[in-house]
Amino acid sequence: MKRERFKPPHPDDPLCCCGDIDQQREYCCCDCEELDDACERLLRGEPDKPDIFSRFISHMADCLGLPCCAIGPLRLELSVLPPMVLIPGLLRVAAINCILGVVVLTALPGLVLWYYYVTHKRKRRTLFFLSLALFSLAYMYYLFLTEIVPRGDVSNLQLVTVTTGMTLTLISLVRTKQGPGLIKSQSLALGINSSSITNQSTNLPRDSTSCNGISQSKGEQEGKKKLCPVCRLVRPPRAGHCRICGACVLRMDHHCVWINSCVGQANHRQFILTLLLFLLTSFYGTNLVLRSVCPRQSLFTAMLYCPGVYNQYSTALCFTCVWYSAIITGGLLHLFILQIINVSYNVTEREAQIALRNKTGRRRFCGLVVETGVYSRGFLQNWIQFLTMNTDENESPFPFTDMV
Repeated sequence: MKRERFKPPHPDDPLCCCGDIDQQREYCCCDCEELDDACERLLRGEPDKPDIFSRFISHMADCLGLPCCAIGPLRLELSVLPPMVLIPGLLRVAAINCILGVVVLTALPGLVLWYYYVTHKRKRRTLFFLSLALFSLAYMYYLFLTEIVPRGDVSNLQLVTVTTGMTLTLISLVRTKQGPGLIKSQSLALGINSSSITNQSTNLPRDSTSCNGISQSKGEQEGKKKLCPVCRLVRPPRAGHCRICGACVLRMDHHCVWINSCVGQANHRQFILTLLLFLLTSFYGTNLVLRSVCPRQSLFTAMLYCPGVYNQYSTALCFTCVWYSAIITGGLLHLFILQIINVSYNVTEREAQIALRNKTGRRRFCGLVVETGVYSRGFLQNWIQFLTMNTDENESPFPFTDMV
């Protein structure tokens, strides 16, 4: 009998409904063929399937007769190479004339979004987006030093300010990568089986004030704890399982491909600080470049109308990089605004998606706000809770090799 296939599960659902304890369904809704392939690779001791770029590089190495051992250890890290080639090449092509600039700067975001859709659909981690962000930042800073500073329009204080902003952004990014706050496997360490965990998860005392380092109000204590069918761990309120990272995260917000990590209780504040530092540095650096490239135009009109900018290739390259930075800055500014709004309403991105899916949330302000009304205590109290929430007690050791 042919097995009926359902649509892929939602972000909060387990990998397969066959292992769901709370609800039993008649058919399987996961991709069983992919699961069978993964089990076969696990039994044979083979690594996971490489991504598109890794397979392309491996195929080219085989055609060139290169030994596999020369690139074998690096096969999982080959996704960092395409941004190093695409960014300088495409930006220099876009600087030739205005038409090529419009075509390239329009196609480049589309290419990135397409690759994001491919990787997000397959639920696989990739270093492509983190490499793209870091190399874009490094390349913009390199052009600033080699093209703008020699013109003499930038003072030493302005150069120090840009360098300090970039350094603080990288330091904040490293601290964000130290871990989102994973749930400890206390039940497994004590040897408690899954059946006892299930019974305990439905009969938890309401007078408990903390769980996994999370201070809970009365409304938070009323929510039942759930057993993760994948990790076999009891999840406290607001925790969620990330199928990309393969772990349960405390107060999970979302999985960010730009940092190749989840955003949770332990690194949410640092994530917002990283966005803020990047935005301030980008705005300030863009202002300096436009004043040097188009000194006769105001800051707001220079990006749309800068006569003679394509007469010299170096000037055109700087102007093209300004537009490239503006596209990235615009996307991160939208993400930053959403984060600020969610914190103000004390709702995470994961909770907003679940509320919209279950039709228990309300959209406000043209869809920018999804109000659930579960954890919100008012604007001031929400920010106080966010700025003072615990990030140290339940942080499991995070290896340095996992920071990428």
